[in-house]
Amino acid sequence: MSENDYAIQKNLLPFYPDYTSSNDPVEKLIMNSHSLLVLLAALLLTACGNDTPLPETAAIKYPPTATIDQTDDYHGTIVADPYRWLEDDVRESETVKQWVDSENELTFAYLATIKEREPIRARLEALWDYERYGLPQKKGGRYFYSYNDGLQNQEVVYRQDSLQDEPELLIDPNTWSDDGTIALASYFPSPTGDYFAYLVQDGGSDWRIARIMSIESGEVLDDKLEWLKFTGLSWTADGSGFYYSRYPATGADEKFQSLNKNQAVYFHRIGDKQADDRLVYTHPEHPDWGYSANVTDDGRYLVITVWKGTDDRYQIAYQDLQTDGAQPVMLIEGFDFDYTLIGNVDNELYFRTNEAAPRGRLIAIDVNNPDLRREVIPQNIDVLSSASLVGGRIIGEYMQDAWSLVRIFDTDGKQVGSVDLPGIGTASGFSGRVDDAETFFRYESFDTPPTINRLNVVSGEVEIFKRSAVDFNSDDYTVEQVFYESRDGTRVPMFISHRKDVVRDGDRPTLLYGYGGFNISIQPSFSITRLAWMEMGGIYAVANLRGGGEYGEEWHQAGTRLNKQNVFDDFIAAGEYLIEENYTNPGKLAIFGGSNGGLLVGAVTNQRPELFAAAIPAVGVMDMLRFQKFTAGRFWVDDYGSADDPEEFKALYAYSPYHNIEPETHYPAVLVTTADTDDRVVPGHSFKYAAALQAAQAGDAPVLIRIETRAGHGAGVPTDKVIEEYADRWAFLLENLDFELPEGYGK
Repeated sequence: MSENDYAIQKNLLPFYPDYTSSNDPVEKLIMNSHSLLVLLAALLLTACGNDTPLPETAAIKYPPTATIDQTDDYHGTIVADPYRWLEDDVRESETVKQWVDSENELTFAYLATIKEREPIRARLEALWDYERYGLPQKKGGRYFYSYNDGLQNQEVVYRQDSLQDEPELLIDPNTWSDDGTIALASYFPSPTGDYFAYLVQDGGSDWRIARIMSIESGEVLDDKLEWLKFTGLSWTADGSGFYYSRYPATGADEKFQSLNKNQAVYFHRIGDKQADDRLVYTHPEHPDWGYSANVTDDGRYLVITVWKGTDDRYQIAYQDLQTDGAQPVMLIEGFDFDYTLIGNVDNELYFRTNEAAPRGRLIAIDVNNPDLRREVIPQNIDVLSSASLVGGRIIGEYMQDAWSLVRIFDTDGKQVGSVDLPGIGTASGFSGRVDDAETFFRYESFDTPPTINRLNVVSGEVEIFKRSAVDFNSDDYTVEQVFYESRDGTRVPMFISHRKDVVRDGDRPTLLYGYGGFNISIQPSFSITRLAWMEMGGIYAVANLRGGGEYGEEWHQAGTRLNKQNVFDDFIAAGEYLIEENYTNPGKLAIFGGSNGGLLVGAVTNQRPELFAAAIPAVGVMDMLRFQKFTAGRFWVDDYGSADDPEEFKALYAYSPYHNIEPETHYPAVLVTTADTDDRVVPGHSFKYAAALQAAQAGDAPVLIRIETRAGHGAGVPTDKVIEEYADRWAFLLENLDFELPEGYGK
């Protein structure tokens, strides 16, 4: 698995980033009359069972939500699930659709009363209107990179025949749909620079369709590959075709909720029909296995990474493509450790691994003598988060307390240089060919917009390729890193960013963000949404919780399965630190997280409702007893465990957000966000959680759910929809944190 495909395979995670680009969700909803929707919902939902009477706050009357008599026996423990019916696919269930319409009508009516919403939206739109560039790929001497002129709903792709030439528009996904919801998910130019293969994403779904364009003519070929998910495309050296992974076709009624099994690797030759593609590798006896196939730069080897879930533990097979009749053979057996392919030199394959190195090291394996493993770069005190083989050099990306260091080595592991970085920030990229001495990388931080840099890996010279200019002065902001103690004494890092003129008086509106899972490291990055929050006078804090990868595999495992409570303790301790150190107080502290981070926010809101004034759980995994029954959920057992195991059931049941809501409790203001067509974390999680929380809320703080249509888990959604969503989020926080906008803001 190359570093590129490693990132693609990570798409099966319940990961919803705090967005830094225009590829975020949100579609405007057209609502009918509130009274009619509530009436229809009441009539339809009553048919499902008994209505749950919901409390009326001073401002809100919630639509009634039906309950049913559903219980399950988990190892002798009887667990009620009265909102099970909300798991049904909204596209197939009129009853669920009516519930969604009723909740959306209430939510949007509430948000419309917040006078600050429009100034926030206007300022977000103004800030977002800046040029953004993707990292270039160099293929066949040509350069390819994504670009957004500011408010384009989808990024386009440009090509340059040399760095001195004027860029030419190659493909524009904004022409693919009227509402901007069909996106270019990823692209793969051929090594010869003649063809441009790309994956199309429709309505935010994880499913992809592959198409191919002739770069010279701009013609899109007839080739069309379907049923692709969690895969890249890897070209042969001559550009005649590529390898990819796909699942069997399924029925339309199962496409967005059923489990994904029986993936296989195929080879597609340009001009062939998909039905004629050659099956390369699969294991029918192991339907849960998945595969990522990559051709080495020299075209010699096909390396197949075999995975079972989200845990970075792989088997590796390879095939000699230059030997007639050669078949894939196993190189590394057993799902014991991470082996991420970074390239080859002759017969040696180079892997980044955590075998005998929880913080990562680099090894080389000679395919002619696979029992001998040469250590190229030993484990360091810092985490080796990524590596690439470019221009006869190895570029190692390290994390030191969650921010970047970059070191350059020769192929024998001797350090020959480093890349100077401006400060607390993140450097990423560094891809390229082993025979090409140039590469590109991005640098950014909470107060620093992304800069795309070109690096000569031999001389070490760095020059700016593209720089984004945003309408703000970075000198007006500050980024600091602090460390605090969690409940068990563990030292946890946290980034805190705000305007320099913000006074730490214990009364500042503060937004605390976290994720804490799946070996995902939350590093400093630039975001217009965060900038807008800080520009308004808010403090933005990011806690690097256990469960992530910030300190290697041991840090990751300390937040998984039976240890998951550590993640919640770390997050709670972060909130307590912000209060104790006089940044804020419980009446001005809000929490935010998405997907696995939505689980985090839901669990912590249940455990410490008095600590926070507001919470925004986005597309969260809220039912920890049934998550593995839908789409990609089965992969997450690696991190969460499963209710099928008696001990893991006890741990899951103890913190599952849906199952730990206490009746007649004063909860903070909560805005749940999800999308009705999310096929990563199915929206039933958020539907059930919101319904239960509305029924339990004893206080006046609102409990609302914002449900987007034709949007998935977050990727590939139009810019204008993202702006609308974040305007709603920030307006909700202003309303519930007693937060006033600076005079003239957004005008």
